[in-house]
Amino acid sequence: MSTQAETFEFQAESRKLLQLMVHAIYSNKDTFLRELVSNASDALDKVRLESFRDKDLEVDTSDPHILLEADRENRTLTVRDNGIGMSRDEVQELIGTIAKSGTAELLQQLKETNDGAAAQELIGQFGLGFYASFMVADRVTLLTRRAGESTGTRWDSTGEGTYTIETVDEAPQGTAVTLHLKAEDQEDSLLDYTDSTTITNIVKRYSDFISWPIRMEVERTDSEGETTRQVETINSMKALWARPKEEVAEEEYREFYKHISHDWNDPLETIHLRAEGTIEYQALLFIPSVAPFDLFTRDHKRGVQLYVKRVFIMDDCEELLPEYLRFVKGVVDAQDLSLNVSREILQQDRQIQMMRKRLVKKVLSTVKDMMSADPERYAKFWDQFGQAVKEGLLNDVDNREQILEIASFESTHDPENKTTLREYIERMKDGQDSIYYITGSSRSKVENSPHIEAFRDKGMEVLLLTDPVDEMWVESVPEFDGKPFQSIAKGQVDLDEKDEDGKDSEKAQQEQEFADVLSWMTTKLADDVKEVRLSSRLSTSPACVVGDSNDMGPTLEKMYRAMGHEVPPVKRILEVNPNHPLVSGMRDSYDKNGQSQELEETAELVHGMALLAEGGELREPAQFTSLLANRLARTL
Repeated sequence: MSTQAETFEFQAESRKLLQLMVHAIYSNKDTFLRELVSNASDALDKVRLESFRDKDLEVDTSDPHILLEADRENRTLTVRDNGIGMSRDEVQELIGTIAKSGTAELLQQLKETNDGAAAQELIGQFGLGFYASFMVADRVTLLTRRAGESTGTRWDSTGEGTYTIETVDEAPQGTAVTLHLKAEDQEDSLLDYTDSTTITNIVKRYSDFISWPIRMEVERTDSEGETTRQVETINSMKALWARPKEEVAEEEYREFYKHISHDWNDPLETIHLRAEGTIEYQALLFIPSVAPFDLFTRDHKRGVQLYVKRVFIMDDCEELLPEYLRFVKGVVDAQDLSLNVSREILQQDRQIQMMRKRLVKKVLSTVKDMMSADPERYAKFWDQFGQAVKEGLLNDVDNREQILEIASFESTHDPENKTTLREYIERMKDGQDSIYYITGSSRSKVENSPHIEAFRDKGMEVLLLTDPVDEMWVESVPEFDGKPFQSIAKGQVDLDEKDEDGKDSEKAQQEQEFADVLSWMTTKLADDVKEVRLSSRLSTSPACVVGDSNDMGPTLEKMYRAMGHEVPPVKRILEVNPNHPLVSGMRDSYDKNGQSQELEETAELVHGMALLAEGGELREPAQFTSLLANRLARTL
């Protein structure tokens, strides 16, 4: 018995994405089976954990397994598990909707690439494994019953735009996905997926390490030529992390990574370690080669699974690695933890905390080794994950020095390649005590900032920090290897040459000559600036605005306001270039005529130009443009 089937339409974007995926993206159609087996394995992990947590749950866990059923006559292949199953609502949410978030973004990226391999990399970021079934099937039927429920759900679709859902009275616990297979087509890489040898080879290649038995009825011929059919387990079920490194092939590592991450790309780096002694555990971690599309979204989940004595405990164990390493995927198998653990218990567990410390140090040391052994691979890592890693400078004080060691930044030294802090220090000029930097929204903006002029003229290297997180960590990290970080847009920067007595006689004379006009400008612009002073960081621009050493920068101020924080406005300092004709002309005019309407307008224009030069915002844009237009009109 079943209720009347309801028919639903895929969302418009989902329908387009499904068609793209089935007809234009995947080159290796065999991987559909890996995805279905992976889903079944996850369901078995979850039912085992659920039965342990809920003793009253009516569930059969006596023989957890995955069963592959091939029917040559009807040309169907069924992947069946007796795992957790799904409720009707879960089917509607998880199966009826493709890529709930990010679909439009993915479609746009797919339209922009004509490279099949690149397209496959993109699709792997969106977790659409179930829908790979439509590469090999004209129709897919899913029958499922959630553990503890009395009724099941049937989902059915041809992948053409609609699907049906109905409640059924009779359904075994778990999920069965039946594929009504397309005709075999060797030219289109469509194999006969009802052939037991073909299926066994695919399972051996992609899913041999699955910790649950994958069973299938296979044909066997004895010595007398008699053929029989019997159900056999076709995977080895060996946990890769428990095997010695020398016994694991690179291909096995790659396929295991793809199984746990649902990523179609090979990992960039594999970390296989075993810890013995006070705390015993095995870990198999992977650094992806491509950052997931949701790496910087609030909904992003960590990628490390926790096992205890090979028993799955939880999927995204946040306690094993800090948030700034959330891109790391893998498995950690502890020997001495209790099976009855919760996230609250893990937060306080001393063993977990010690494991976390060791895992963090191992990941960071692996990146450091990559840095020296394979700079090209390291550059790829930093390009994909550097912005996330730098978050650790804010909240992982214990490993701050190690993070700074593996960090690299754009700088004025090289327009193409980034530099490490160690390389920067090796290139520092004689007498230079600080690591100079400037923050901003893009390289082009900060590279053309007035603040950088004198540094460029004197050949002094400046780090160009353009990631949003850079605005925050430079406020809390004082130094590297004894060299303090100094913003060239804050505080006093004295690059002028000194005489034998250590004094700058020219600067002292200029300060005396400009004292009156600077004092007047400070009073005139008091609503906008806290001081007007001479600058030693300018060579071609007339003026720039800078902050006091301990003031919050304007970009960080904007970020806090965007997050809804109340931040009091910070007045900055206007520095003027005494060698610029406009500034010296203002001095001469003030000395000769005192304050005037024209001089007041000029002071406001100079301040406005300084703000615009650094990409800032004018307090009164209309007033500034009016002043500028009137001034230009008088020159004609």
